[in-house]
Amino acid sequence: MRFPKQRQTKENMNIKISDHFTYKKLFTFVLPPVFMMILTSIYGVIDGYFISNFVGKTQFAAINFIYPFIMILGGTGFMIGTGGTALVAKTLGEGNEKRANELFTIMIKFCILLGIILTVSGILLIRPICILLKATEEMTDYCVIYGSIVISFTTFFMLQSNFHSFFSAAEKQRMGLAVTIIAGCANAALDALFIVVFDWGLVGAALATGIGQVIGGLVPLVYFARPNASRLRFVKAKLEFKPVLAACANGSSELLTNVSSSIVSMLYNMQLMRFYGEDGVSAYGVLMYVQFFFLAIEIGYSIGVSPVVSYNYGAQNTKELKNLFKKSIVSMGVGGVLLAALAEVLAVPLAHIFVGYDKTLFDLTVHAFRLYSFVFVFSGINIFSSGFFTALNNGLVSAILSFLRALVFQTIFVFLLPALFKAEGIWFATIATEAFAFMTAVFFLVFMRKKYNY
Repeated sequence: MRFPKQRQTKENMNIKISDHFTYKKLFTFVLPPVFMMILTSIYGVIDGYFISNFVGKTQFAAINFIYPFIMILGGTGFMIGTGGTALVAKTLGEGNEKRANELFTIMIKFCILLGIILTVSGILLIRPICILLKATEEMTDYCVIYGSIVISFTTFFMLQSNFHSFFSAAEKQRMGLAVTIIAGCANAALDALFIVVFDWGLVGAALATGIGQVIGGLVPLVYFARPNASRLRFVKAKLEFKPVLAACANGSSELLTNVSSSIVSMLYNMQLMRFYGEDGVSAYGVLMYVQFFFLAIEIGYSIGVSPVVSYNYGAQNTKELKNLFKKSIVSMGVGGVLLAALAEVLAVPLAHIFVGYDKTLFDLTVHAFRLYSFVFVFSGINIFSSGFFTALNNGLVSAILSFLRALVFQTIFVFLLPALFKAEGIWFATIATEAFAFMTAVFFLVFMRKKYNY
């Protein structure tokens, strides 16, 4: 009787995207991507901690000012990764493993090519963008120092983002988690070494981030280039632009989310400079660092479950699609409420970590985060909905959801609510955005249900 039990345990450790998913098996499968995203957020928190506490408030405000632009460049990696993974997983579900590996190879080749182009463009545009957004001369100089170095590693950052998605399709989530841990530990250790010990300031912070991205992008590249035990590997394949365009169109929601969020962050920074000055930008920067820790759970779940959805869509397994949809909606709904409650509880200790040295800034940050935490009630369903339609290879609906949520609603409310409620309206803008995005997501989920039979 013991032998079957051991055998079953071993099988559970090697979950396939073709399996039937119970709640236990689903959470086990998505756990590595969730941890990957959480760890990524923690490393960002560590970056912010060292800069805020050991470099200076103005420098901390500067990196938060320019970081949205950096994320616009890196966001193309998420676009190729999510759109490409959906295409590759669907092809695997159709039973064409050879073509799936060709598509995988093409996506990575294109990612490297695009990364080089964006690196050069990004470095040239940093200063003009800072001037356009009315950053002070001192802040602009800091932005250029930090941004130029970090952007130099854009190609590796894009590869890292790509492989976050592809590891799930390859059924090697634990490998992806291990790479993230190694890259993140290197980033954190180098932050301490470069900033605290060597006193390199922003240069040290930028180099630590860049080296961590090199590890996160290069290790998977070497792994898939060699013979391996996963479902994916690099093969001989010419660069075809038709599947690249299909993947980009399908994954455009991810790019729209990153680009729009970054643009909106810049608009927030403009409004915050107007009402609060540098303290407002710093408080918002803390929110951005901290909120990603909570969103990482929801994003990680979406990344993990998407290849499974794509596979079953390609295999025309509507019964499993219904199962995955039902369990995901329940998980994201309950999880969102729990995350909002946790954010309320942790507002004070998290703010203290970053800005406990400045009482005025600390009080502002706590107040802002306690209001902001309500977004997590809605964000889980919103994130899953966009990823779900991407997984179904319906890039149009996914893009509409992302465009409305990340740009249209945000832009409207970041200007409308401060006009009505002054400075306080800034902190309510994101709550209103997520609430309206939630209603839109529910509409499309109901409207498209008959078409996909989920």
